[in-house]
Amino acid sequence: MFDNGAFGRFRATFRGALLRPPEEGYDEARRVWNGAIDRKPALIARCAGSDDVVVAVRFAREHDLPVSVRGGGHSIAGYGVCDGGLMIDLSLLKAVRVDPAARTVWAAGGLLWSELDRTTQPFGLATTGGVISHTGVGGLTLGGGLGHLMRRCGLTVDNLLAVDLVTAEGEQRRVDADTEPELFWGLRGGGGNFGIATAFQFRLHPVGPFVVGGPIFWPLDQAQEVLGFVDDYAADAPDELGITLSVMPAPPTPFTSPAEFGKPVVALILAWTGDPAEADRVVAPLRAVGTPVGDGVRPIPYLALQSMLDGGAPHGRHYYWKAHRLPSLTGEVIDTFAARIEGMTSPFSQINGWAVGGAVSRVDETSTAVGDRAPGFEMSVTVGWPGTDPEPERHRVWVRDGWQALAPHADGVYANFISDEGHAGLRAAYGQPRLDRLTALKDRWDPANVFRLNANIPPSEGNTR
Repeated sequence: MFDNGAFGRFRATFRGALLRPPEEGYDEARRVWNGAIDRKPALIARCAGSDDVVVAVRFAREHDLPVSVRGGGHSIAGYGVCDGGLMIDLSLLKAVRVDPAARTVWAAGGLLWSELDRTTQPFGLATTGGVISHTGVGGLTLGGGLGHLMRRCGLTVDNLLAVDLVTAEGEQRRVDADTEPELFWGLRGGGGNFGIATAFQFRLHPVGPFVVGGPIFWPLDQAQEVLGFVDDYAADAPDELGITLSVMPAPPTPFTSPAEFGKPVVALILAWTGDPAEADRVVAPLRAVGTPVGDGVRPIPYLALQSMLDGGAPHGRHYYWKAHRLPSLTGEVIDTFAARIEGMTSPFSQINGWAVGGAVSRVDETSTAVGDRAPGFEMSVTVGWPGTDPEPERHRVWVRDGWQALAPHADGVYANFISDEGHAGLRAAYGQPRLDRLTALKDRWDPANVFRLNANIPPSEGNTR
């Protein structure tokens, strides 16, 4: 720990705010998206720039403090906040600079995707960036980066050109394919294991300002027909069509009957970013399946598409999830989806999925640290509940039982969806050869495992110090 003298010296060299309990702002700063996380750092360092990050890392090393790094604060496990250690808070780092001619953007490590999108969209540009707009740019990127645009533009890491990094030694580095190719490989999918990313440079693509997108809903009893069709259709769908699927209680919408609200439904959230004149032709086969009870696919701003699902993931609700990669949606898998939703314990229960393929699957699988890129579906069994619920464990059991039921059909997991699986989750996400390579990087760049509050890749045995 540290005394007042050490704190004073830290304070003298740190430009941002330093918060200790019970100071004003401390409780607000330690809150993250998942309301189930209630940790209390000894000190919160709200960085004003990358120089503050350097000072904070060195202070933590000097005083042997556990370190957590908060960007958007959106991880399901609440990695951004620690108990009794130093929380390095990047959320004030909001600088963003677009080069429309080069179609690139520099984004600071505390930026949210909504903030990045609002900056690039006036130029009609975007890059792959999740499906919830208040997700942080940093965490989503370092874990791989799914999103509505991925079938057309690749994962977020496929569009990553450079990273400004503060290492475990408290040194600043610009990392790209030329300066540190192996570290750059690991940063593209290996999570926050190798340093603190204070800025990112991304490639941008012509997207928007309007796209064609929105949800289509079907009754749950049509799940086999609808999802069976999607399983076949997604494999050869045009790259410009993003496909998100969900089995869930029907939300209130202006294009579904009030009588449908709360009933279990199958939903597809479609995102067409190709020629608007082609949208109806591309979506028509999906509209023709079964008998939809609601259809909200229409021309909308890209910014509206990016925030469309925000209402289902508000800050402060308690959340838990577990996930699998499913190579296909077999009849047994679809029956499992339906059975889990019929037995849901919360109105905020969902089984969500993202169709992987297109540009994602054409990238050389050895070029980044991301795991399996083959066409398939990244699925999560997710539940939310209010903090006042007296029996929260029943919701976690619902998730675990669904996850176990899907396990025989699974082949891996997306790294950003790792929950509480520990090392088994890492093996599922990366496979052993890729994990060995990441461990070697950890040995090189963080042998003391300073950055361990994440989906942690520990140093190899005997290499810690």
